[in-house]
Amino acid sequence: MDDDEGLVPRAVLEAVGPRLRDLRKQRGATLASLAATTGISVSTLSRLESGQRRPTLELLLPLARVHQVPLDDLVGAPETGDPRVHPRPVVRHGVTMVPLSRRPGGTQAYKMVYPPPPGARGPLEQQTHEGYEWIYVLAGRLRLRLGPHDLTLEAGEVAEFDCRTPHWFGNLGPGALEVLSLFGPQGERMHVRARPRRATADGGQRPA
Repeated sequence: MDDDEGLVPRAVLEAVGPRLRDLRKQRGATLASLAATTGISVSTLSRLESGQRRPTLELLLPLARVHQVPLDDLVGAPETGDPRVHPRPVVRHGVTMVPLSRRPGGTQAYKMVYPPPPGARGPLEQQTHEGYEWIYVLAGRLRLRLGPHDLTLEAGEVAEFDCRTPHWFGNLGPGALEVLSLFGPQGERMHVRARPRRATADGGQRPA
């Protein structure tokens, strides 16, 4: 994802570090123990808490799970939308993420909206972390770099992958990109209970 500071409120970013430090101290945890639980290095955790490292979705999701708080509580995003539902979007590097699940732990669901990509891009650095992700493209075109593979997903297409595989994904353009993301921080996968059946040449059906 592109790092666009102009689209992220600075006050929101600056508040993440103190919240992370307070949550860790409330639990009586050390940076070393938190690193062992999340798989994030001690130096990265220290830089996050001091504000020297910009928070990303890949870093905040395992921390929210360990601290047992919703992701939006870490960033203190304002409430918006239907007052009966209270969705609280989070903006990261120009990407708007709307949490669709409220309970801490377990599989988390998000709708993510990516703005049109800029004219030029830097290196598309792949990352690895714990978890399993399922992505469905609602609108636009998504580029997914997964290990040695470079894939393009159109609206209506889906991808799922183990997050321990080096990966990067973003908006291929030219317009905005909307995706539905399900993320299992402990490697939870979706369980398909029924599959569509395809018609055969003789008029019968067989599993797709």
